[in-house]
Amino acid sequence: MTTVSLVEAQAKLAELIHSLHFGEEVLIIENDQPIARILAAQPQPRQPRRPGSLRGTVLHMADDFNAPLDDFKEYME
Repeated sequence: MTTVSLVEAQAKLAELIHSLHFGEEVLIIENDQPIARILAAQPQPRQPRRPGSLRGTVLHMADDFNAPLDDFKEYME
């Protein structure tokens, strides 16, 4: 476990966080008392994409879905 002072942690917070690996931690102290602990989180595994998994979720589509919007007529001219 790495121990750093509050002042040092404020100056190097991003560096401390990005240098952590899963299971490591950093203890932040102030006046020789622990005040915070930073733990490296376990990365969540991503599930592979499944084609067609949202099929059937669009229940209604307006008849004028592809019609030009009135708000943008000046850009079309």
